[in-house]
Order: sequence, then C-alpha cells, then structure tokens
Amino acid sequence: MKSLFATTDDRTLALVRLVLGIVFFAHGAQFVLGWFGGYGFHASMSAFESMGIPAVFAFLAIAAQFLGGLGLILGFLTRIAAFGVAATMAVAVVKVHLAVGLFMNWSGTQKGEGYEYHLLAIAITILLMVKGAGAFSVDGAVANM
Repeated sequence: MKSLFATTDDRTLALVRLVLGIVFFAHGAQFVLGWFGGYGFHASMSAFESMGIPAVFAFLAIAAQFLGGLGLILGFLTRIAAFGVAATMAVAVVKVHLAVGLFMNWSGTQKGEGYEYHLLAIAITILLMVKGAGAFSVDGAVANM
C-alpha cells in the first residue's frame, strides 16, 4: 500500500499533475455537470453508448475524467487516477480518433480530431504512474505519515 502513495517532493511532477488534473476535471465536469458547454450526465452517457461503448464502460470513462481529474489536482491516489485517464485516452484513440490520423483538425478539413492530444495525455499519465504525484500532494502526505 505504501508504494501506491510513494512519491518525491518534485515540484515539476506537481505542475504536470496539476495541469493534467485541471484539463481532465474540466472535461469530466462537461460530462457530469454540463459545465463549460457540456451536455451533462445523461446526454454524455447516450453519446458514449451511441458510439458502441457499453453503459458500464461509458460510466467508467466519465468517472475517470471527473474523479480522476479531481484526484490529480489533489494528488490523491495519483497512480490510480492517472491509470483511469490513460485507459480512457487509449479507448478514445482506438474507438474514435485512430481513423482520423495523428493531427488535430486545426483547419476544419478532417472528419474529426486526430489523436496527438491523447498521446500526450497518455505519456503524462505514464510519468505519473511511475514517479507518483510529486510535491504538494495528498499522496506525499500519506507516504510520509
């Protein structure tokens, strides 16, 4: 259990964790609460299910972004939160974005968004799963008890 919370006092890890947490909490808040132009929980569940994602996995994806984002912001159960985000991004690449290609749709000429953003998020989550939360984290406080 101690290895789940183990981390260093690295401020760079804390910065990376915090930024990723804010991004994913905001996306999760779109799905759960309808904030930031989102559609809320029921519409989000329906959208995931219309893509062929079973309800249980749609719920887990929404929870991984909302609760995982919050966990990353606080640095609480960082490795689990990062894993949830990584799994969600991997599924998004395979189910939605792989067919579009690597690049984002900056010019509006593609039939969707590419997966470059998702690869960056996955790389960051791997860093956090390996190294932990860094400074200013609940995990660090628990590990030092």
